[in-house]
Amino acid sequence: MKRLVIIISAVGGILLIAVVALGIRAKVNSINKTQNGPSSTSLVAEAKELEEKNELLAAKDIYQRLVNEFPGSSDVMNWQKKAEDINIKLLLSSEITPKSQLYTIKPGDSLAKIAAEFKTTTDLIKKCNNLSSDTIIPGRKIKVRNAPFTIVVDKSQNILFLKSGEEVVKTYIVATGKNNSTPVGTFKIVDKIPNPPWFKPGVAQPIPAGSPENILGTRWLALSVPSYGIHGTTEPQSLGRQVTQGCVRMANQDVEELYTIVPKGTEVTIVD
Repeated sequence: MKRLVIIISAVGGILLIAVVALGIRAKVNSINKTQNGPSSTSLVAEAKELEEKNELLAAKDIYQRLVNEFPGSSDVMNWQKKAEDINIKLLLSSEITPKSQLYTIKPGDSLAKIAAEFKTTTDLIKKCNNLSSDTIIPGRKIKVRNAPFTIVVDKSQNILFLKSGEEVVKTYIVATGKNNSTPVGTFKIVDKIPNPPWFKPGVAQPIPAGSPENILGTRWLALSVPSYGIHGTTEPQSLGRQVTQGCVRMANQDVEELYTIVPKGTEVTIVD
């Protein structure tokens, strides 16, 4: 019996040594892989060089690679912002991307008709094709976005995510409702108003756009839940907090950008 115990102990010791050895080897392989692969410094340099050459798609891919491969870096937020800034540059430029295409204008087309067909906005079509008016010429080729956007608002972080599929195109700091008053659920944008007047409760006349008292700022995107929307602000210092009457508040330059990008019908999901 003693001999059997000794044999089992010996075998157990061998197995333990083998397991430890495998663990060490895996760790060494992981270290070697990191050492043998490009460093974050070299990847950043490569991304910057691509940006200077205006090769924005390739540069964005490297910044996203940095975020994925070096998640513990103190620079990860900067890399994410660089990727998002490039997303917007590409979106507003004439460069064709995997989520856009060249469209040949047909007789009888209008910007509104084309925008409705591709579920985009006339503002975005004009912006990325450098059009100064709504006049278009049959036969001309223009860039159109052919992939829809969605919006997610996270009340716990006071962040609005502009998404395309699973990709986060851009994140925006927002303010949401005090006492958790911003409704939770999935809604749609049902109306868009530039420079909206504010119908302040208890005040007979609407407060005009541009007035310091008009809390809606420069844009209003109405949601399918009555009386709630996404809008600008005259109080940018309030962003990042839960201080509104229930609406989602953005910096004016941010809501103007969002207004250009998303059409009526865009899905908006608000979560706690």
